[in-house]
Amino acid sequence: MFSTAMSLSTAAVVAGGAVRPDAIRPADLRFCGLRREALGIRLLSASPQAGTAKRKMLAAAATGNGAAGSGGFDYDLVIIGAGVGGHGAALHAVEKGLKTAIIEGDVVGGTCVNRGCVPSKALLAVSGRMRELQDEHHMKSLGLQVSSSGYDRQSVADHANNLASKIRSNLTNSMKSLGVDILTGFGTVVGKQKVRYGKVGFPDNEITARNIIIATGSVPFVPKGIEIDGKTVFTSDHALKLESVPDWIAIVGSGYIGLEFSDVYTALGSEVTFVEALDQLMPGFDPEIAKLAQRILINPRKIDYHTGVFASKITPAKNGKPVLIELIDAKTKEHKETLEVDAALIATGRAPFTKGLGLENMNVVTQRGFIPVDERMQVMDADGNAVPNLYCIGDANGKLMLAHAASAQGISVVEQISGKDNILNHLSIPAACFTHPEISMVGLTEPQAREQADQEGFEISVVKTSFKANTKALAENEGDGIAKMIYRPDTGEILGVHILGLHAADLIHEASNAIALGTRVQDIKLVVHAHPTLSEVLDELFKAAKVTGIPQAVSEPVAA
Repeated sequence: MFSTAMSLSTAAVVAGGAVRPDAIRPADLRFCGLRREALGIRLLSASPQAGTAKRKMLAAAATGNGAAGSGGFDYDLVIIGAGVGGHGAALHAVEKGLKTAIIEGDVVGGTCVNRGCVPSKALLAVSGRMRELQDEHHMKSLGLQVSSSGYDRQSVADHANNLASKIRSNLTNSMKSLGVDILTGFGTVVGKQKVRYGKVGFPDNEITARNIIIATGSVPFVPKGIEIDGKTVFTSDHALKLESVPDWIAIVGSGYIGLEFSDVYTALGSEVTFVEALDQLMPGFDPEIAKLAQRILINPRKIDYHTGVFASKITPAKNGKPVLIELIDAKTKEHKETLEVDAALIATGRAPFTKGLGLENMNVVTQRGFIPVDERMQVMDADGNAVPNLYCIGDANGKLMLAHAASAQGISVVEQISGKDNILNHLSIPAACFTHPEISMVGLTEPQAREQADQEGFEISVVKTSFKANTKALAENEGDGIAKMIYRPDTGEILGVHILGLHAADLIHEASNAIALGTRVQDIKLVVHAHPTLSEVLDELFKAAKVTGIPQAVSEPVAA
């Protein structure tokens, strides 16, 4: 969950309780784009000698991190914020031989691990199984009989909390095992290559670093007029604790967060009402995918919705009275009606967590709270100049609010400060919504592609394939869904791919990698896919594309 407008790693965090390093398994670290190299463990297909050399290199990196930083600095790199972005940057920095410290004032893992991607996946795993058990027709079609289905709310909540705790411990120990210094407190940039950190009531510490990365993430955005009590009116932070399953819940916002929670709540028995400010649900999705998703994910379920309205005021339930939601027309601002519900989830996106970072000391002015950066994630000052040795990654810069985007940006920055220029192509970064079935996407939507084509003077083509034509999907009786590709018929350049269907979140990466590497449709359609697998949905999609122009190399991906 929290894949857009969402997902992310909130500000700095305190290392959790110690966990034995020998209890960590490589598989435990493959979450939200986290890499197996976290513990210096990688599948070695090379010779034993190469494996030994690799292990020696990683051991040297870990040992080197305890040495003095180069150039008289305390550290080569200091990262403020230990969410997924900061964690990814720290591991890559150690691999590059940089002495690295990470400052965390809350809990390691940030939003993604503690209040986002990780616990939400646990809840969605439960909702997926509940849906399957409750679908009598589906079960009978497979020859299965289920007498009844049910759940224990506290056990479900414990599953989500235990998963978050496990991943948090894994992240903490992966950094400790490689020698990353985890410093406790809130970090502030006090001057050129200087950071101060500390906890309330304790003396501050000041350190120097050749380079600094800000990775403080985001927090839930709550519009004016909405009163949060954490019990009957709450954000995703509270919802993931699953302290209750209300009979009727309003979800304000129908983006990724709202859509995923609607999947959870309806599977557990709640009725859901969406409140959406725009004229259509799921405004961030490709319109064709959104239309089909509404038919599959919303219309058959106990969900109704109000579009084109703002929740101008929300009052928590108190003294036996229900939650009151006053709706006004999004355009005229006239009062339309007042909803009375048992609870309200505010899923109106996320806001950058950037206050108190000392940006004014570097002549940096935020834009709607976001820290301005260039294409290399280097922070820009109020005069439009790059601030030397200061970078910002993840939700705090607002380029793409996804946990794995933050990690990719962090790795890109480390490449640069290690002497290798690197510009991340944000159009190649996939996103996913973990509903049942899932939705995933990478690149441009069809309207975005058509707008770009009109501006730059080229044609686009669109091809689609259906899950109903896929053997593996039919074997599972999960034929609902489509895959859609937008591309240039003159060059074969892939502009965007969108998938709605079984395991869409896993399938999108072939398209994502193709865009990242500049692979043309006429080349990728020759790739062999195992049969019968869901991957053949994309195989058929690529094969359906027709390149009419003279084959030519696709230009290098442009950073966005």
